[in-house]
Amino acid sequence: MIDDVTLNFSPASLTLLNAILAVVMFSIAIDLKPRDFRALLRAPRSLVVGLTSQFLLLPALTFLLVSVVQPIPSIALGLILVAACPGGNISNFITHRAGGNAALSVSMTAIATVGAIVLTPFNIAFWGNLYAPTREILRATHIDPVQVAVTVGLMLVLPLVLGVSLNVVRPALTARLRKPLQWLSMGIFVAFIVLALAANWGYFLQYAGYVALLVVIHNALALGGGYALATLARLSPYDRRAVTIETGIQNSGLGLVLIFGFFGGLGGMAVAAAFWGIWHAISGIGLAALMARTEAAR
Repeated sequence: MIDDVTLNFSPASLTLLNAILAVVMFSIAIDLKPRDFRALLRAPRSLVVGLTSQFLLLPALTFLLVSVVQPIPSIALGLILVAACPGGNISNFITHRAGGNAALSVSMTAIATVGAIVLTPFNIAFWGNLYAPTREILRATHIDPVQVAVTVGLMLVLPLVLGVSLNVVRPALTARLRKPLQWLSMGIFVAFIVLALAANWGYFLQYAGYVALLVVIHNALALGGGYALATLARLSPYDRRAVTIETGIQNSGLGLVLIFGFFGGLGGMAVAAAFWGIWHAISGIGLAALMARTEAAR
């Protein structure tokens, strides 16, 4: 039974994943300056639409999905938790490849990361308690929203602040560091996920069938929901691509940290988040290649 599976993931591995995600966030932050945020505040419609898609629409769509399909409770909670996380760090790279508004994507990632201190634990608690089967897991777990907020803050927000600050104080240094650090951090992150999967490959093969189709549908809902909301809001195709990809690329690495830090590495949740981490990269890169065939009007 997948709910009885605890994946092989040591405390040292969790600490390493925390550090890797912090470095990835820092590598994105050194691309930002305070003026990037000020520009979006002067014309915030695209940003508001993107954050609404990320933190309101996606969790609601996820709740509808698990209510209709009614998967094993731990898988359902894994999907809810992934949907509660901010946008994934590779979304900026994929948006750039898609010919979308990369500046909007980076700013959405940054602001969603800050907002995740409050919104991620809120969405986990709200939607998880709204669905009866996952409510039982949350009651048994006694997750502390303050501890989740501290974890998100130390792992994502602190590197963000440090990166932006360094870019203001030493722009020449960040210009030299930017590309090498981004490629290095993403390479380390991918290598870590591959090694983690290798350590649990038997479990993954045994139970991936339970979650593969659900994750594919869930990711399609995320991408489709982001595109639909951006279209209804009459965003330009340039901004619409960023919102679509930002909604469909989730920070599954953060999801794994929360699962192993607060849920004891519960099997269904961990397999769902791990498969998300693989699939959203595949779907995102494929979608970017499709979008890049035509230039987006600004």
